[in-house]
Amino acid sequence: MSLISHYRRRFAADAAKASKCAIIQSKNPLPQLSARARAMAEQARTCRTPLLCLFLCLQLLSSPQQATSKYLDDDDHDTFSGGQPRRTLSSGVPTRNSSNSSGAGAAFCRLLSLQILDLSNNRLTGELPDCWWDLQALQFMDLSNNSFSGEIPAAEPSHNCSLESVHLAGNRFTGIFPPVLRGCDSLATLDIGNNRFFGDIPPWIGTQVPSLRILSLRSNRFTGEIPRELSQLSHLQLLDMANNSLTGQIPVAFGNLTSMRNPEIVSSIGSLDGSNYQDRIDIIWKGQELIFQRTIRLLTGIDLSGNLLSDCIPEELTSLHGLRFLNLSRNHLSCGIPRDIGSLNFLESLDLSCNELSGAIPLSISALSTLSTFNISNNHLAGRIPSGSQIQTLVDPSIYSNNYGLCGLPLIDVPCANTSLASDERNGEGFDQWLCYSVIAGVVFGFWLWFGMLFTIETWRSALLFSVDKMQCKVMQKVSRIDQFLSKRNTDKFL
Repeated sequence: MSLISHYRRRFAADAAKASKCAIIQSKNPLPQLSARARAMAEQARTCRTPLLCLFLCLQLLSSPQQATSKYLDDDDHDTFSGGQPRRTLSSGVPTRNSSNSSGAGAAFCRLLSLQILDLSNNRLTGELPDCWWDLQALQFMDLSNNSFSGEIPAAEPSHNCSLESVHLAGNRFTGIFPPVLRGCDSLATLDIGNNRFFGDIPPWIGTQVPSLRILSLRSNRFTGEIPRELSQLSHLQLLDMANNSLTGQIPVAFGNLTSMRNPEIVSSIGSLDGSNYQDRIDIIWKGQELIFQRTIRLLTGIDLSGNLLSDCIPEELTSLHGLRFLNLSRNHLSCGIPRDIGSLNFLESLDLSCNELSGAIPLSISALSTLSTFNISNNHLAGRIPSGSQIQTLVDPSIYSNNYGLCGLPLIDVPCANTSLASDERNGEGFDQWLCYSVIAGVVFGFWLWFGMLFTIETWRSALLFSVDKMQCKVMQKVSRIDQFLSKRNTDKFL
């Protein structure tokens, strides 16, 4: 009896849900439903069997997503393929995940109001369709961490770029720096790291993409020199060109980067216009790979590590008072550490390791009260390690290793007293050696000066010989007198 009551109650509940579903569908018609979906809705309104009505309503509720998925998939020309895109945002509203993305690339071209496109962290492959650059409303594009390949397609000459953020990192894109980005006046974030781009970095970035705040080109195959035109990017607050094959010197003009020079006017990067979608960036921060999103506006720094840069570190970099990190490691930089490095008051991370720097560590470095990550190993630095309230907390000896001239804490095995004594001894030995050389040179010079003049000037030579003869006569006269005296004395003794 209880079993019958259980099924009656379940039957009544199913009937109530079915009736409610039919009412909802009648009050909220879906104009975009397919013919099959409209037929199901009509059957649900007129159905008298509760279980069947419930089944039809559930199928009807799932039909919009099925229709959307079909709309994105039904294309005869497959552009890229893969499995299960994580997010695809159209006008800020996420669509349903599809298990089959074949042909979806070209299908996005019909979404003319698409503002945010996020397909990151999937396994998508293939090349990008040309028509994506025709999406005039597109502001955010994130294709990072997939397996896309090929070159970035070019745009039509009449292309009107509305992009504000582009993330292409972690793919297999090839070719030169994407020319399609030329003229993107609103582009603030560009991350194309960890790809296979090659060639020179175009100078037009400094003038044709004026709104850039974040530029990440790390881990590619870029060559040539760093264009000095990048210093014209007045909003630039993050520059990452690590792990390429860049040559030449660091542009002196980098000292004019406005947002890095004046920390009080650092650009504010938040949500994109008309949505709650937050921009982000993935960088190496204090030796760890981190993703910054909400605090991205506080991030200011330069990473040029892992290149072939040479010459000195420009003193002008010390005028970038807003820098929070500076990484110039693994290059061929020479000369010394800039004397005014201590003027970077907000600096938290400084890495100058694996270069050819020489000289002493500037005393001003002890004024960096926020410094928490520091590395100057594998250089040719010498002298006493400065002491200060903050630098004394960096007690890891490895950050000073392979600088055979450094001494002092935290290098316990190299006390500065012994090093100073040895240095004094070496200086004394050098002084004595130079003194001997000077005396010898003076004697040789004096000898040839005087005797050379005597042999070449006749009057001097005659006067010298006359003086010698006169002296000889005087000596002989005295000798003869002594001889006469001795002879007379001996004669008297025999008598």
